Amino acid sequence: MKQLQHDRKYGELDQVLSAFLGQPADDTPEQPSAALQAYLRHTWHARPWAIGIAEHQLRDYAHNPPGRLKLKLGEYYPLPDVSIGEESVLDWLLVLADHLRASVDSGEVPAPGPPRTHWEWRARFPELAQLLGGWFSQDMSDEFTGHEAALADYLDTTDQHLIARAAGEVAELLALDLEESDYAVGLAELGLEMEPPAPYSPSGWLALLADRLGGPRAEYGPSRKAEYDS
Repeated sequence: MKQLQHDRKYGELDQVLSAFLGQPADDTPEQPSAALQAYLRHTWHARPWAIGIAEHQLRDYAHNPPGRLKLKLGEYYPLPDVSIGEESVLDWLLVLADHLRASVDSGEVPAPGPPRTHWEWRARFPELAQLLGGWFSQDMSDEFTGHEAALADYLDTTDQHLIARAAGEVAELLALDLEESDYAVGLAELGLEMEPPAPYSPSGWLALLADRLGGPRAEYGPSRKAEYDS
């Protein structure tokens, strides 16, 4: 299936179901699951118009599941495994659609708050996840001499607009004013596999990142990385 065709028919359906990866699909007609609440909390504040699209795509898929021809041609969306029996999954999609419709009809916007699922962390802080997962994974020590060298490489090789976006996401994360243990969990969800450098706590290192990412930028030669490594 071509990408445009996929996005038109299943793009937002895919966003909803991605929110359930690693989360129980325990929605009932009376109560949405934690995963669906996370999708609603993020999407209401980031892309509110997408909720209606998701409701339509979920309902359309449940009423018109792919038949033999679409299966043969590969022109369908393969539902991810959410630990629901094949005989019940279409009814579950309708339960999700009903909750999304009710949310739009009521106009009740979930209060902003800290992310509560892996999907919500990544959806809310995508560039920070790119930075942490790409430069501060368990392979960092094989590629760089330390945290500062890894950050210097990110700054030297990343577009300025993306660096500015990461700076804004760090500022937003610090504004949540979480406990240190919650910051540690959040950083791990975003891809950090190394401890923050001594003597920094998770929030202290985030404050340092905010300063480095948001500071004035200029063109540097090869000596800049050496300066960080020294």
